[in-house]
Amino acid sequence: MGYISIQINKAKGSADTGASDHIERKTTPKNADPTRTHFNRELVQFPDSVTDRTEAISHRIRTAGIKRKITPDQVRAIRIVLSGTHEDMARVQDDGRLDEVRKEIKSEKLEAAKTEAKAAFVAKVGSLLGSGKLKELEADNRTLQSEITVRDESIGLLQQQMERQQEEHHRQLMELQAQHRREMADKETEHQKEVSFLKSIIQKAKKWFPLFQELVYMEKFCLKVGFNERQTATLISGKPVFYEGELYSEEHRRKFTTERAGFQVVKDPTDKAKLALAINGQVIGEWFKEQFDKLFSSIRKTVTPLRKGKGLGL
Repeated sequence: MGYISIQINKAKGSADTGASDHIERKTTPKNADPTRTHFNRELVQFPDSVTDRTEAISHRIRTAGIKRKITPDQVRAIRIVLSGTHEDMARVQDDGRLDEVRKEIKSEKLEAAKTEAKAAFVAKVGSLLGSGKLKELEADNRTLQSEITVRDESIGLLQQQMERQQEEHHRQLMELQAQHRREMADKETEHQKEVSFLKSIIQKAKKWFPLFQELVYMEKFCLKVGFNERQTATLISGKPVFYEGELYSEEHRRKFTTERAGFQVVKDPTDKAKLALAINGQVIGEWFKEQFDKLFSSIRKTVTPLRKGKGLGL
């Protein structure tokens, strides 16, 4: 009477490729007869796009919903090898029952075989419960759980600290913004006070010095005519300035050239409450008008009517 044996091993590494190569005869063991490989039968159907046992193991791990990373030293599959005596296997072959056995294994009888395999597997695992290796594994597992707990607590404390820092940063930022608004409001108030004070001084200066506003106007006028700031300051102080060069007339929108002449700020002959800029004793507005008339007259003299045709010729 023959017997069967069952062997259960933990497969580590990439995907138990060594056993896959043996089963699929990618490598030929010394005790295997290559002329008998046609007796091999596939009892398990692979999922779509999966072609061999190695891919099947990887496919199962990918689709099992595992969230954590699987390290190279962890178990990726349980290898179960079920075998019988040589005589029994030869008898099955000689009787021509390979295909029949294959069908039986894939039929309801397979459930009984599954049950026996499960029972053997449970017995194998049970035999390991009292071993030192399992105890060591359990101890490592408890240590790992403790480390995970400590890590989670540390992460929780770190998150709380970050939240407190963010709240403190937000509080400080709000205080700085409020302080900035107060400072800006204080500066604006102080600026308005200074503006009001300067306006009051200007109003008093106009009252105390009737020509004060005229001096302000005359300063702008002298700069616009073409005097620099130093020359303008001299003129505003009432002192004469000697100048030669170009002078700009805003009324005529052009420049006129003068030879060396004396300029001075005087009271307007037509209105003693106002000031005027004089050139050689003549109000500059009149001088600009004379220069423009001279220029226009010289242009008219150069224009002569054409004897023939239409238009004018220069």
